[in-house]
Amino acid sequence: MNRAALVVIDVQESFRQRPIWAHGSHPDIVGQVDRLVTAARDRGDLVVWVLHSEPGTGGVFDPASGHVRLIDGLTPAEGEPTLVKTAHNAFTTTNLQQLLTLAGIGDITVCGIRTEQCVETTARVGADLGYRMTFVTDATLTFPTPHRDLPETATLAEVLADPRTLSTEEIITRTEYALAGRFATVRTVDEVTGATLAGTRS
Repeated sequence: MNRAALVVIDVQESFRQRPIWAHGSHPDIVGQVDRLVTAARDRGDLVVWVLHSEPGTGGVFDPASGHVRLIDGLTPAEGEPTLVKTAHNAFTTTNLQQLLTLAGIGDITVCGIRTEQCVETTARVGADLGYRMTFVTDATLTFPTPHRDLPETATLAEVLADPRTLSTEEIITRTEYALAGRFATVRTVDEVTGATLAGTRS
């Protein structure tokens, strides 16, 4: 296997419907992802789009809500597959591995929403499956995470005011530490697209 693929995970309207969207780590996630997509297409890499779905829940991830779609500004090109998952990682409930195997993919670059959840778990599973994974840290987005002891009924204001809430900066740093040198190479959009000659991290 020697081809490469870009897997775009959960950059979907569902997240924009949540009040916490305004507190996300990278407000220009669409622009950053679009840069990666453009570079991947220019190289002839496969681009795979993944959406998260929770059928029957009545929430923003329920397909019936109409929000399980890419955020405006991102559009698959002809021949680029769009997969729908119901697990956090992009492999478990889709045919992603089969699709990548048939395409001869050995290198995977991942980006998307929920830095430490959907994108990280996809990187970990992909590494375990034998793919060479690249995690584009500034083309991911995440949100402040409440402490485990905070009641589920806590308001957004209470979450943000709680000193135990994990900030997006802390989440990103911890995710990079967990992945780098173990499951993925950590890169920036500039590094992946060749827009800078900045030093690399692995």
